[in-house]
Amino acid sequence: MASTYVSVTRSHQILDRALDPLVANPDTFHRRAKALAKRWDRDGARLEIRDPMAWRKPRASASRGVASIEVQLRTEIDQIQIMDRESEARLARRIEFARIRLSSALERAGLEEGDVSDRVNYNPSTYSDADAICDDIPAEVCLRWIELHAMRRELVECNLYLALINVERYTKGPAARLDLIQEGSASLFRAVDGFEWRRELLFRTYAVHWLNQAFRSYLYNHGRTVRVPVYLQKAMKHVYLAKERLSGRASDVRALAAESGIKENVVLGALAADRGTISLDGGLGRDDEGRGASEWLCDEKTGEVYSPSMEDTSLEDGLSEAMVHLSDRERRVLGLRFGLGEAREHTLSEVAGQMEVSLERIRQIQMRAIHKLRTPTLRRAASPFL
Repeated sequence: MASTYVSVTRSHQILDRALDPLVANPDTFHRRAKALAKRWDRDGARLEIRDPMAWRKPRASASRGVASIEVQLRTEIDQIQIMDRESEARLARRIEFARIRLSSALERAGLEEGDVSDRVNYNPSTYSDADAICDDIPAEVCLRWIELHAMRRELVECNLYLALINVERYTKGPAARLDLIQEGSASLFRAVDGFEWRRELLFRTYAVHWLNQAFRSYLYNHGRTVRVPVYLQKAMKHVYLAKERLSGRASDVRALAAESGIKENVVLGALAADRGTISLDGGLGRDDEGRGASEWLCDEKTGEVYSPSMEDTSLEDGLSEAMVHLSDRERRVLGLRFGLGEAREHTLSEVAGQMEVSLERIRQIQMRAIHKLRTPTLRRAASPFL
């Protein structure tokens, strides 16, 4: 059980008064803020955790009727106050200061940030009681992590409206609007971590890049039933535009490659990937009287309806046939790393701990095994599923 961490709370106003004089010379801000953090650590100071209602407008009277989830979300976001440039910069400086203190606490405890983020059950009501937050890592580390997370959350929430504004141009695709909004909202945390207040930019100017990247990535990865690599999806777009420009003229692979400026082998891959999917339970046309595709894919000899057992090979059999050529150690490393025959995937450090070798050695074994699987002989077994 971690011992209780005794400290005194200092408000954001006090922190701002301490950090504002350091802004005059941005080049030395980090060094001087680090010195300030050491003094506050010695004094046992902790930072104020603001109530989320502090950056929200008074709640309006509830409308009658049951609103959709999206309408409820928009209503909640509309109640959040939008920050001005100076407020954003000050909050960004507080985040940098909180990150400095967290790094120092982690260094003293011999931990990394990844060791903490998944093990702290953050609840503002338990902030005053370190033992209630977590009982297997130092209380100081828990408190520093919560202080940083609370500030990041404030900056993210005050900019959630950006996800609603920028999602509109991506809603004509196959992805659900709420799924896109969720991806965009999560990307704001990455924007917070990369935001540089010294450049004197508005946060929204920087965050839009991360939002667009998140929207495109989601569409690329989830827009199709069978995932197609991003580079092929981009190639498919160029090939489609090349077909339109050729407008009925010769559109063989060579012509498409010349028109689109893409290599012929990539054009071939893009054309092969540009295929639709049909549900086995769905009908094939208007005159099928509700018959599904599985009823057409039957065994002609026995008349049995389609089942996976009719396939020439299965993914499990293909992987087993490919991996049989690996050594026992290589099979075990790939199995643990990618969850083959395991309950879950494991990190390099977890595999290294189980096999009692260095992390670098595990990485080398993994790379060697993957290289073997890329040879023509072994790829043939798994190629139907790649």
